[in-house]
Amino acid sequence: MKFLAEINVMPLKALLDPQGKAVLQSMHNIGYKTVGDVRIGKHITIELDAEVKEVAEAIIADACKKMLSNQIMESFEFTIKQVK
Repeated sequence: MKFLAEINVMPLKALLDPQGKAVLQSMHNIGYKTVGDVRIGKHITIELDAEVKEVAEAIIADACKKMLSNQIMESFEFTIKQVK
């Protein structure tokens, strides 16, 4: 079966996000004064083949831990859906 994984990798909340702070400041400078916080991360999509959804989830979780995120500085979450 074919699956599509949608992965979001974000900096840990306890860590400073310099990109997010720069964007927040720029948003305030151009008039978006009500914006309170900005965090910048990565969105990754992966298509994969697996026998069942649980196998696809295990593959994606392993890939996130080993190469798609830096576990010291980032967290990740993902969803997987079957595609036709």
